[in-house]
Amino acid sequence: MSTVSVQANFWWRTLEPVVLAHVGANAPAGPQNWGELARAWEWEPLLTAALLLTAWVYARGVRRLWAEAGRGRGLRRWEVASFWSGWVTVVVALASPLHPWGRVLFSAHMTQHELLMVAAAPLLVLGRPIVALLFALPKPEARQLSQVARVPWVKTSWRALTNPLVAWAVHAVALWIWHVPQFFQATLTSNFVHDLQHVSFFGSALLFWWALIHGGPGRRGFGVAVLYLFTTMLHTGLLGALITLAGTQIYPAYAVGGGRWSLTPLEDQQLGGLIMWVPAGLVYIVSALALIAGWMRSTEAEDPAPAGTALDASRSPEVF
Repeated sequence: MSTVSVQANFWWRTLEPVVLAHVGANAPAGPQNWGELARAWEWEPLLTAALLLTAWVYARGVRRLWAEAGRGRGLRRWEVASFWSGWVTVVVALASPLHPWGRVLFSAHMTQHELLMVAAAPLLVLGRPIVALLFALPKPEARQLSQVARVPWVKTSWRALTNPLVAWAVHAVALWIWHVPQFFQATLTSNFVHDLQHVSFFGSALLFWWALIHGGPGRRGFGVAVLYLFTTMLHTGLLGALITLAGTQIYPAYAVGGGRWSLTPLEDQQLGGLIMWVPAGLVYIVSALALIAGWMRSTEAEDPAPAGTALDASRSPEVF
């Protein structure tokens, strides 16, 4: 441990009783030791119902699709595995002890956000859930949904929303606004604001990754996706660096919890900034390399579904 860390820990241990006295009841409630953390699973009814419904719909759609088209056709095995990996990541981020831990440690809160934005979101998008949804629905309802999606104003609105520049801007604005201290602090005192933050992060991330992965085809589409990944890596890295190198406590609500986990508030903040800065940046780099590899293979023909299966106009994967 460096001399700076030793001194920081010394001063935090000295000042902790004073801080506790001033923060008191306003300190965020959450697990204070490993035993409490292990028992801190949270299964909120609405979230649990949404997770179970999503899992059931996707599993039903894949089962019906593969029954008609053949296993691994229409939705590849790796795409299905991607979806389930993303689904499990959402469970870890929102229902596991990581969620209440985020009320105590800023670094845990940042880990939760990164899991949603750079792990769960791209994995779910790679799983092509709309295809599974169409096959999970009865054919008449699937046909109606396809027809609605082809209504001119709906189609135009969706294309505008999933334009890579628009999706990039929406995600960037959500990320920076919610890290303004006043807004971030509010998430620790209001469950509604906290849920709104998660919806903003996760929803904008889904939109961002959807625009990049299912955006314009061909060389131009791949090139644009790599560009937006690179710029996202830059601005998220900048935000992470600003948090890491701030040198002062940005979020006072975390002035207590870190000390109970052998971290000073500043160390906790620096760790959270590093999580956004380095691991998340690596995800963007790996994703860009994967897109470049796909760019190089873009001329290869895809394996078509066999004739006579339910991959018809009423259940087309290209609804959106």
